[in-house]
Amino acid sequence: MARRDAREVAMKLFYQKELAGEADIDSVLSLETGYSLNERDTMYIEDLLKKFEDNIDEIDNNIKRFAKDWSFHRIARVDLAILRLAICEILYCDDIPVCVSINEGIELAKKYSGEKAGKFINGILGSLVRSLNLVSEEKSR
Repeated sequence: MARRDAREVAMKLFYQKELAGEADIDSVLSLETGYSLNERDTMYIEDLLKKFEDNIDEIDNNIKRFAKDWSFHRIARVDLAILRLAICEILYCDDIPVCVSINEGIELAKKYSGEKAGKFINGILGSLVRSLNLVSEEKSR
């Protein structure tokens, strides 16, 4: 499975957790066809979900901070899942380039959300990255 597919499954788990209060990889995969997780993909998803659960307050505070003129509760649940996933990768997954996390978030928004969601997500993620000076750090890697 490509990392993009694993990221898509992770986003669906974040969405499921928001709606149902829990996330189960098997339930997401049972509803989907075309996903075949290998051990590396499963480890990535489980690690990401753990990082999210351990850091949800910090992740959500970053969304609130950079969602200019938006109430947190007005953000579409799918957009929230995408933002949480991308921010989790940006803050806690050093092996994933920041630009990849941003681009993948935008691509997920194009596939699963409304027409303007990509710009909204890009704006929040871009503001976060600039505030953390991650753009210049990534160029020096």
